[in-house]
Amino acid sequence: MKCCRMNILGFSMLVTVIFMLCLCRRADGQLTADYYATTCPNLSRVVLREVFKALLAEIRMGASLLRLHFHDCFVNGCDGSILLDGFDVVDNIKAAVENECNGTVSCADILALAAKYSVLLSGGPTWRVLLGRRDGLVSNQNGANSGLPSPFDPLSQIIAKFAAVGLNVTDVVTLSGAHTFGRARCVAFSNRLYNFSGSGAADPTLDPTLASQLRSLCPQNGDGNVTANLDQNSADLFDNHYYNNLVNNKGLLSSDQILFSGDAANTTSTLSIVQSYNGNTGLFFSQFASSMIKMGT
Repeated sequence: MKCCRMNILGFSMLVTVIFMLCLCRRADGQLTADYYATTCPNLSRVVLREVFKALLAEIRMGASLLRLHFHDCFVNGCDGSILLDGFDVVDNIKAAVENECNGTVSCADILALAAKYSVLLSGGPTWRVLLGRRDGLVSNQNGANSGLPSPFDPLSQIIAKFAAVGLNVTDVVTLSGAHTFGRARCVAFSNRLYNFSGSGAADPTLDPTLASQLRSLCPQNGDGNVTANLDQNSADLFDNHYYNNLVNNKGLLSSDQILFSGDAANTTSTLSIVQSYNGNTGLFFSQFASSMIKMGT
């Protein structure tokens, strides 16, 4: 019995080692578009179907899924660790994928595909998602707090945070264009509505009419969780109206408007890119696809 027991223990240890090796199967960092071509050939179709269902249930989910992928990639790399706390929509997509090919596809790859289809189904561009990411096992709250760009950051700090993950100024302006759909809470922009920088008035780079509307929505000492559309023109469509908003001083977040209006430290590095995207949807879509591939790898 003792020898048999040792054999069982040894087998258990072997299974554990194999499991850990499977978790690390993508450690070489080589991502390819056909990573699951034989192990889960219907992966893209399943994720597309589930994202479509999610958008039918809640149109705002497209912006949320894209933002999840963005945040995931900025903290620990694109490893799915942002999902450790659980997100029902992603769990539903994961369950559908597991039903198709159990234990094969990482959550990080599912999130990358969900982001792509969220943009596409909302009217935006498409791109080839490179696959083969491994899932992280540890979340990083400190990394999220320090590494993610904040709505209140100066332009120089936003650029520095993008640079820290290998993204340049063009990527800053391009990926910020994801704010062409979705919503933001009052707490993220109310600093622009009242006593901006101690002036006693609203942010001078915020259109006065829009400022008045936002003050009605977000009164002082009101509920900071009330939301406003990031794009006042087409809140749930992925288009280039975000840049038109910036040119007309209608960017909702300070970190958005600053790309066009600049700040005391930097007034020119992003302005020309905003202007080029404002006048050319095709250029924005093309560069957005390129920047998403770059961020995702």
